[in-house]
Amino acid sequence: MCTKQFWRNANVSQKYKNESERPWGHYEVLMQRPGYKVKILTVLPHSEISLQRHSHRSEHWYIVSGKGIVTKNESEIKVLAGDSVDFLVNDVHRVKNIDNENLVFVEIAQGNYLGEDDIVRLEDKYGRV
Repeated sequence: MCTKQFWRNANVSQKYKNESERPWGHYEVLMQRPGYKVKILTVLPHSEISLQRHSHRSEHWYIVSGKGIVTKNESEIKVLAGDSVDFLVNDVHRVKNIDNENLVFVEIAQGNYLGEDDIVRLEDKYGRV
């Protein structure tokens, strides 16, 4: 089974209940071990996460469903289901949901510190800068 089919068929929301609500949607931590954390994020229609960077971790995003625009440093990349984007430590990034359906993606974070306080917000339409 390919990665795309796995995430579409996986019933992660029933198996894991470590969910956190945010103004843009919510995320669930699927797994965390020393050095890495796996989350699934749901961005509501026409919502976006903050423009941000991390000092201690890199990230890999795999788009499960929906359509979005990813900002990576100075570039904007249109993403659809099956696409992936990698961010190095200190890369500036954000995703905007540009559709009327939820945008769902898996985030794999790797680094020596994975706390939620390793988010440096540069812009945020919800006033969290």
